[in-house]
Parts: sequence; C-alpha cells; structure tokens
Amino acid sequence: MSLFGKKPATPTEKRPDGLDRLPPGQYLTQKWPVLSYEQTPKQLPANWRLKVTGLVENPLELTWDEFLALPRTTLTGDIHCVTTWSRYNNTWEGVHIREILQRAKPLPTAKFVMAHSWTGYTTNLPLEKLDDDDVMIVIKHDGQDITPEHGGPVRLLVPKLYFYKSAKWLYGLEFMEQDRPGFWEQRGYSNSADPWKEERYW
Repeated sequence: MSLFGKKPATPTEKRPDGLDRLPPGQYLTQKWPVLSYEQTPKQLPANWRLKVTGLVENPLELTWDEFLALPRTTLTGDIHCVTTWSRYNNTWEGVHIREILQRAKPLPTAKFVMAHSWTGYTTNLPLEKLDDDDVMIVIKHDGQDITPEHGGPVRLLVPKLYFYKSAKWLYGLEFMEQDRPGFWEQRGYSNSADPWKEERYW
C-alpha cells in the first residue's frame, strides 16, 4: 500500500458505454490527494458572487445565500486526476449545472466556457462538456462540507475530464464564442483532458 492507498483495479469493470471504468494509466486510491498550485484560501470571500457572464441571455450574479437556495442534486461517481490517481464512488451534493444554464440561457454563439476561481485560477472547456448529466457546482463530498484544500466551500465538478477541469473555489462561469486556454492549459496541460484517451499534456 502506497502513500495514496494505491491498489490495482481488478477485475476490470466497464462503464455503460463499454469503456473500462478505470482509464488507462490510472491507479485506484481510497484517499483524496491534495494537489493545488495556488495557496489555499482560508474562507469564502465576503463579497463572493457566482457570476455567470459573457454570451448568455441572462447574466447572473448570485450571492452565497441565493446560490444555496437553488435546488440541490446528489450524484455518485468517479474522479480521475492527471497525476494518475482515480477515486471511485464519490458522493457529491450541490447544484446541477443545468439549474444555472436554464437561468442564464447561453446564446447560440456560446461554444466554450471559462471557469474562474477567486484565487485567479482558470480552466476552459467546451459548452457541450459542461452541459452534461453529471456536471455540478458542488458544496459537499461524501456527506461533509468540502474542505478548503479540496476546493471548498464551492467547486466545479466535471468528472468525465481530468480533475484540473473541475475548478476549485469557483467564482464565475464565462461563456465564450472562441476557446482560450486556462491556467494549466497555458502551461502544457491538455486542452481536452479526456482520461480514456490519456490526454494529459500537449
């Protein structure tokens, strides 16, 4: 057993689409390693707003209380880090992304989204990857409030992509016509970040 609780994935499980549940090059851990480039913020900023901007019909700016008042969803799924660990059966609670999309109404010209953290971190993804059944803005993990080192109290969850696409300390979603790279994407990480294609780096 390694520091991260490393263990082989046997027997191989399949996803409903026929792909292996564990992406190639990944190992399983029961722990949740902490990996961040920026300094971990101690708490939610006093002026925090969830800002939805750019190419949307209805720009949004939700206070923390307004965000918490939105309908909640609970989902269980897997996460995969670009550094090769995967963790199965994470239970998340938060606001489904479609609650936000239905209110903001992205324009037909909106094809990409930039997620912004209040630390200055950014990550980009196609709108079609954001608008998915398992994408959420989450506040709880396995029944507990998400801790600051894991992106709490509020982070994006895009579990079908490597976890650097699930921005910690979420502050805003910017809808764009043209794609542009986020923080790690500017530094050599894959723009598409598909774990089953091992799209880790450029």
